[in-house]
Amino acid sequence: MKQFLFTALMWLAFFSAAQSQQLKSPNGKFVMEFSLQNDGTPSYSLNYKNKAVVKPSKLGLELKNDKKSLLNDFTVIDTKTATFDENWKPVWGEVASIRNHYNELAVTLNQKETDRQIVIRFRLFDDGLGFRYEFPSQKNLTYFVIKEERTQFAMTGDHTAFWIPGDYDTQEYDYTTSKLSEIRGLAEKAKTANVSQTSFSLTGVQTSLMLKTADGLYINLHEAALIDYSCMHLNLDDKNMVFQSWLTPDAKGDKGYMQAPNHSPWRTIIVSDDAREILASKMTLNLNDPNKIEDTSWIKPVKYVGVWWEMITGKSSWAYTDEFPTVQLGVTDFSKAKPNGKHGANNANVKKYIDFAAKHGFDAVLVEGWNEGWEDWFGHSKDYVFDFLTPYPDFDVKGLHEYAKSKGVKMMMHHETSGSVRNYERHLDKAYQFMKDNGYDAVKSGYVGSIIENGGNHYNQFMNNHYQFAIEKAADYKIMVNAHEAVRPTGIARTYPNLIGNEAARGTEYQSFGGSKPNHVTVLPFTRLVGGPMDYTPGIFEMDLSKMNKDNNSHVNSTIANQLALYITMYSPLQMAADTPENYDRFPDAFQFIKDVAVDWSDSKYLEAEPGQYVTVARKAKVTNNWFIGNVNGETSRTSTIKFDFLEKGKKYEATIYADAKDAHYKTNPQAYTIRKMTITNKSKLAQLSAPGGGYAISIVEIKK
Repeated sequence: MKQFLFTALMWLAFFSAAQSQQLKSPNGKFVMEFSLQNDGTPSYSLNYKNKAVVKPSKLGLELKNDKKSLLNDFTVIDTKTATFDENWKPVWGEVASIRNHYNELAVTLNQKETDRQIVIRFRLFDDGLGFRYEFPSQKNLTYFVIKEERTQFAMTGDHTAFWIPGDYDTQEYDYTTSKLSEIRGLAEKAKTANVSQTSFSLTGVQTSLMLKTADGLYINLHEAALIDYSCMHLNLDDKNMVFQSWLTPDAKGDKGYMQAPNHSPWRTIIVSDDAREILASKMTLNLNDPNKIEDTSWIKPVKYVGVWWEMITGKSSWAYTDEFPTVQLGVTDFSKAKPNGKHGANNANVKKYIDFAAKHGFDAVLVEGWNEGWEDWFGHSKDYVFDFLTPYPDFDVKGLHEYAKSKGVKMMMHHETSGSVRNYERHLDKAYQFMKDNGYDAVKSGYVGSIIENGGNHYNQFMNNHYQFAIEKAADYKIMVNAHEAVRPTGIARTYPNLIGNEAARGTEYQSFGGSKPNHVTVLPFTRLVGGPMDYTPGIFEMDLSKMNKDNNSHVNSTIANQLALYITMYSPLQMAADTPENYDRFPDAFQFIKDVAVDWSDSKYLEAEPGQYVTVARKAKVTNNWFIGNVNGETSRTSTIKFDFLEKGKKYEATIYADAKDAHYKTNPQAYTIRKMTITNKSKLAQLSAPGGGYAISIVEIKK
């Protein structure tokens, strides 16, 4: 039942001398206190179960070319409180229904010298705190430029952090685990080469940031509803252990162009003494606006294969020919070019993937490198790099569409922008219409390389507005979006559920670029996935990539059982079986799990969790009611112990367990796995070995009487 009740004094305690207000969470475990310091600087603090989580921390914004910033000299002129409680149903998700329950405090502040007003709105949930700045319509604050947001998160100690370096252009880093005080010394080592990267500080880190205190509290710092604003990083004062917000600038150094009335994104602090509750939190989604797409019948979770991994490993190429050092679209005649013999997006190869998808029940086939322009697509600040319409001579758009349609398979479009955003927006309507004319319902968009139009970065306000524009325009055409190299998600998929995927982190492709840490996938659920699902592209079965390409000596740091488990632990309504058909044909018994596993869920249970070490998740399929369990393990072998008490009482189930063999190891024996069946009930328990870089996956089907 939905309730929205305002009351003047609910959960408020006034202390006139300090101008202080308290807000409690619905279950009473959290207490947030707002106050004004002696100079009129707003501040807040947060406690959980009588333990300090965030010490008194300053709030405010520094403005550009303004005689007085929105930092101090404030008085409280109004406070409003409310409670809100509803259940809403996501179009797709980890659960069928989400409860949105919070207590709210909105503090209206007046700056005496300028007679300007701002509102700081706090929402306290049973899993944490969200707050934002609001700028009401007023004569003394109309247009203004943010020089920097001055939001603080004052930590209570030298916590353990799971972090990646602060960067305006990429999140594609392995995570480093260290004390906060060690970040400065490890910052340079934590950076690995990327085609576009811009760091800003030796103590700068990105959100979603996961922390663990010495006394066992888990803290996650992030943001929600990043709309028409710059992406927030965090910069650490490592003497005082205080994080301060650090927004991504444009080419001029400006960090936000604002017009009142307006507001910032929510700043979020999720807290628990149980790591599983961090993973289960839906606070980020709840801080976003409800779904704005009236008819969502066309938005459907997708399991797909694609012409991609063979390119990533270097076995095939995106480019059609090696003859042209440069390409001019509409001028270069590819019909007269000599094919290089390596082009992956050719009719015969694509049909092979379509046949494979049809045989094994996959929904769609992604094809990259289908369109003209890949010969010189990268690194030239080229505006007119792709037209998103014109195929190479060996890619028959209409013929392949008809062939796929005859097999019951959809085609998935690929749009690489090469950072040429103006060019993409220029072509967007025609590109989306071209998709609809040829039966494409979903697009994987890419933003590889530097943003060329304004010399800016991937995560500033201008680019965030572009990503949002592409999502909303896609909704007009009933197209689902999977954006790569875009800003990391902040729960916007609640409002626009056609955003069914994002990359925005170091994905499986890096296993072909030298490898990722074996515990990488035990950190991502606590960091990147807090904001929304990731198109991680799991399912690699051949770990020695020299067998794909003799010149690629990379090794996939995972076991096969770990790869299977990722379909559960790395939640996404968009899941790829990323390896090639040939490699799946070598392991048909393990591949069966990928064929069986669902991509949309009615319920999820987090059974075990410790950031950087292990994650075990059980999920109930929305359509079949079958359960699936995934466990991913870090670098140290361990025995995972779980209960099946989430199953329905009085019923028997057949569990098929795909597990690491006793001698499995991500580096030395990654393809060693076992498969066994057992009958279980809700009273059953399981103790299962997880090898280094390994794990297990279980499919559970009710035994019908």
